[in-house]
Amino acid sequence: MTKKDIVMKIAEETGIKQVDVKKVVQGTLDRIVAALSDGETVELRNFGVFKVKSRRSRIGRNPKTGTTVPIPERKVVSFKVGMVMKKKVR
Repeated sequence: MTKKDIVMKIAEETGIKQVDVKKVVQGTLDRIVAALSDGETVELRNFGVFKVKSRRSRIGRNPKTGTTVPIPERKVVSFKVGMVMKKKVR
C-alpha cells in the first residue's frame, strides 16, 4: 500500500476531497520526520512508537576485497509496534 492508496481510501471513506486528505497525511508524516530529526520520540497510541537510537561504531568487512573497514557511529529510527496493531497483525 502506498501513500496514494491511503489517501484515496480515506477520501473514499470520509467523503473529503483527495487534495485535502493528501495535505493532512503529508503534514502528519512531515511532523513525524521533524520530531525524529529533533531527537524526539513519537508515540502514536495503539499504533506504535518511533524512536531515534544511536548505533555504535564498529569494524566491518568489505565483502569484495576482504579488508576491514571502520563503520562510524550513526543514528537510526526504530519502531516498536503498539499492542492493538500487534494483536490485529497476528
